[in-house]
Amino acid sequence: MLVLFETPAGFALFKVLDEGKLSKVEELCKEFSSVDSARQVVKLKAFSKFENTSEALSAATLLIDSKPSKGLRKFLRAHCNGETLAVADSKLGNAIKEKLQIECVHNNTVMELMRGVRSQLTDLISGLATQDLAPMSLGLSHSLSRYKLKFSPDKVDTMIIQAIGLLDDLDKELNTYAMRVREWYGWHFPELAKIIQDNILYAKAVKLMGSRSNAAKLDFSEILPEDVETELKEAAMISMGTEVSDLDLMNIKELCDQVLSLSEYRAQLYDYLKSRMNTIAPNLTALVGELVGARYK
Repeated sequence: MLVLFETPAGFALFKVLDEGKLSKVEELCKEFSSVDSARQVVKLKAFSKFENTSEALSAATLLIDSKPSKGLRKFLRAHCNGETLAVADSKLGNAIKEKLQIECVHNNTVMELMRGVRSQLTDLISGLATQDLAPMSLGLSHSLSRYKLKFSPDKVDTMIIQAIGLLDDLDKELNTYAMRVREWYGWHFPELAKIIQDNILYAKAVKLMGSRSNAAKLDFSEILPEDVETELKEAAMISMGTEVSDLDLMNIKELCDQVLSLSEYRAQLYDYLKSRMNTIAPNLTALVGELVGARYK
């Protein structure tokens, strides 16, 4: 029987020298208590070293999905020669058996054997020192982590979760700023709050008008319906609000700019969210809408 062992440096095949020792699983760990005793159980038959980190990453990502890489398949074809192969992953064993017609075995004995080999790995593989294996393991771990993050299937969901969270935050900020505009400008023109209910239209009207005394000579047709514009101008002429300075009006207008800027960005963010939801969950989006669908995901 052969044992397939994956390392950050490459694939190793060990020949089991005395299969009789495998019958006593509870005592198998004692056989690997020292290098000399371990060499009485297994012997390195072949070692296929990775040429670079890219090859190691490619092989590792396939192993995560229990798939043998092209290099591993070639390695096994060259060295197995009809012998039974012990593997740590039963799904990988099934894939190897299906593709290469090599009989594979995976059980408690094999796992104990793997633990024993791992404990004496650098001594069983000549030319592979502990100081060499450690940086290889670290480098492969970092590469694999970056790969998994880059190709995470949850990545799209994560983007949607962030977008819907930001949309909620923007709604809160918009509401707070818009109420502050109404309260602040209400001291100067309190009647306007009842005339214009929409916060964005209110901010646009205040920004255009400034002092209520300017209302009569301004054209609000691009912002307001004709009847609302007429009502605004009439109310401005008889308003009971207090007078405010130019400095006050300047700061109120700047606050209006913030409201309008946030409103514009919210519209862009909503379009982005709508596009993403229509792409990844069109049926759900059609059924319940973009916002509800995004929260459901």
